[in-house]
Amino acid sequence: MTSPKLPMLTARIERFPIAGHFTISRGAKTEAVTVVAEISRGDFTGRGECVPYPRYGETPEAALTAIEAMQGAIAGGLDRQALQTAMPPGAARNALDCALIDLEAKQAGLRAWNLLDRPVPSERTTAYTISLGAPEAMAAATARASRRALLKIKLGGDGDAERIAAVREAAPESELIVDANEAWTDANLERNLFACAQAGVTLVEQPLPAGRDAALARIKRPLAVCADESVHDRTSLAPLRDRYDAVNIKLDKTGGLTEALAMADAAQTLGFEIMVGCMVATSLSMAPAMLLTPQARYVDLDGPLLLARDRDHALRYDDSLVYPPEAALWG
Repeated sequence: MTSPKLPMLTARIERFPIAGHFTISRGAKTEAVTVVAEISRGDFTGRGECVPYPRYGETPEAALTAIEAMQGAIAGGLDRQALQTAMPPGAARNALDCALIDLEAKQAGLRAWNLLDRPVPSERTTAYTISLGAPEAMAAATARASRRALLKIKLGGDGDAERIAAVREAAPESELIVDANEAWTDANLERNLFACAQAGVTLVEQPLPAGRDAALARIKRPLAVCADESVHDRTSLAPLRDRYDAVNIKLDKTGGLTEALAMADAAQTLGFEIMVGCMVATSLSMAPAMLLTPQARYVDLDGPLLLARDRDHALRYDDSLVYPPEAALWG
């Protein structure tokens, strides 16, 4: 029989309905499907949440299986450092890494940022996402959100010049960043970048498909371009220096907060600006990412704002401001 003093791992799939719809160039979704890992030891339980992403061949069921396969290792005392080599980067490792940090912080009686010797996060302005659609529909959605300081506009290739012009007219005062989710081509790249520059867009995220983005190094970029699907962890940074000005760090790509923090440090050393991003998920996914915000130029942690309901002890959102988590949620 396993001693109750040994760490015990459980995991489950959870579903949260999206308010309205969420559409990007790869398709639409009506719910956020997350996988939660919980590691208990004695009176303490640490939690972590991940969002398996089909773009990287992940499914909730496969992530759940991968997490559950670590039960023996966790019971045997596997720590965060050993986890980095015991599992590959990805959503499953993220849930476990964040659960281990949460557990360690609770056992030590410390907040996670103190435990990890990182700056104390403060409230930050987060982007708010406008889903892909016809220019008229996107303009209407933008008008409803035009009070927000920072909007993230999902684009999709053909017709993007019209979309971004319509959005800018609907939100003349907001800072705009756009995300093409790999939907542009070499043929329309410069035209779409010019349209974004004309509209006063600050940043364009992942315009070309990962692995087929060499054109970004051959052109004069009229505004900052950020890598998302092209960048995962520290090993993917150096080859992108001539193509991108910023990198989007998401815990589900890096495989957890441990690697994400190391990646942020490495990215800054290489001269990249940092965006902290997220999948559509609950506050439990956003909470660890708040530790990256002191290093970030752009914060995109609006996942819970897109849901019909969030978790208990959810992050506090005050219009476009997002605040660090309470200990009852995470860390």
